[in-house]
Amino acid sequence: MRRALEIGISLAMLGAALVVPGCAERQFFAATIELPAGFAPEGIAIGSEPVAYLGSRLDGTIYRVDLRTGHGSVLSPGPGTPALGLALDPHGRLFVAGGTGGDARVVDTGTGEVLARYRLGSANTFVNDVVLTPAGAWFTDSYTPVLYHLPLDPSGVLPPPDRVVRLPLSGDIEFVAAAINANGIVGTPDGAGLILVQSATGRLYRVDPVTGAAKSIDLGTESVPYGDGMLWHDGRLLVVQNRLGAVAEVELDDTGARGTIGRRLRDARFDVPTTVAAFEERLYLPNARFTTPPAPGTTYDVVAIGG
Repeated sequence: MRRALEIGISLAMLGAALVVPGCAERQFFAATIELPAGFAPEGIAIGSEPVAYLGSRLDGTIYRVDLRTGHGSVLSPGPGTPALGLALDPHGRLFVAGGTGGDARVVDTGTGEVLARYRLGSANTFVNDVVLTPAGAWFTDSYTPVLYHLPLDPSGVLPPPDRVVRLPLSGDIEFVAAAINANGIVGTPDGAGLILVQSATGRLYRVDPVTGAAKSIDLGTESVPYGDGMLWHDGRLLVVQNRLGAVAEVELDDTGARGTIGRRLRDARFDVPTTVAAFEERLYLPNARFTTPPAPGTTYDVVAIGG
């Protein structure tokens, strides 16, 4: 009987050993990821692997970090134009919005090499965010009512610099002087349009990618002031409200003309989060700490919620 009991215990322990590693891997993903002091993050991108890419709004450095361990290293060093919005494509390339530099660049995530640079705007330009659609990369400008488009063919060949398309915004959207206007951008679920958020007014707009006509999305009495990065997740549109330290969950109807804000996600660790990316069931938000003056010793991190 004792021998049988020992065998049973041994088999149970073996079974636990077979199951636990998978569970442990899920449980031991870093909940808070420390970034280099003075880094000043803004954008984040995550692909199919548990690896995040973050950009510095100060000098354009791109930092790569393992979501399981929290350990990271510099992929593409500065100094250079800022690295704000980031988008990762299936070819292992990172599309980077250049902020006040008025440019965009494409970085190889394997080597850190800058594969291409594009001049998007000139004076009064703040290239803030980027999204990839089947038609290519789209960039917002927070100061000038225009979208920038880098067309990509199905094979993903990068276009030459003279192929940049500048699409003026028209319709319902009106830019506010000396304010952050068009910010986060995503594609519509049907692939026929784009959705952007205007930080200064808290309004969402559906944009025709052919004409640039922007139609206000009816949120009823609600709005998303300080709207920043956006992400489709579990059928809902997540809108980060940076200075409010919240993430609004927006449910849109089939037409994208109307939406309802359900709940707002908050976390005590938020310190002006700017955008959001997902890996499996977890959401990752970099704390930009806009209310803390950046200095070489200023600490920064990425917060994981959910899961």
